[in-house]
Amino acid sequence: MIRPYQKSDLAIVMDIANRAWSSIRKMSRQELGDKIADLMNPYGDDKSKGEQIRRQAEEAPEQFWICEEQGKIVGFITFAVNKSAQYGEILNNAADPDCGLKGIGQQMYKAVLEHFCAEGLKYAKVHTGLDWAHAPARRAYERAGFDRKLEHVTYYKEL
Repeated sequence: MIRPYQKSDLAIVMDIANRAWSSIRKMSRQELGDKIADLMNPYGDDKSKGEQIRRQAEEAPEQFWICEEQGKIVGFITFAVNKSAQYGEILNNAADPDCGLKGIGQQMYKAVLEHFCAEGLKYAKVHTGLDWAHAPARRAYERAGFDRKLEHVTYYKEL
């Protein structure tokens, strides 16, 4: 079941986010080094994603949905709608890595893409990394029908 975010969901979704992004944080630290990783993740690798999710919940709770199975939160998805440019964007999203269920991401993507269609939007987009830690996300987006891409690289330099 997909439902709107409620304030009482915050601690659970922050925990899911922190656990779901652990391999991405580990990869980022390996690639960028401690100095840049520490600056990018001021709450630490194990808490920074949850804090980012907290900000999204506070700033746009209407664009934050929860996936529940048998009354338990098993995932979340955040998104943005840009009516003037006629697109919707999937932002942060994750399934609980320890829940043992398959297809949570696909349920959430389907619900959000249907919402975008109902809003009259013309296309959807999502951003993810090209590194090994984002490979599961890339496969999930492709399964959800995202079939076109522009590749991108971001360079970093310590100052």
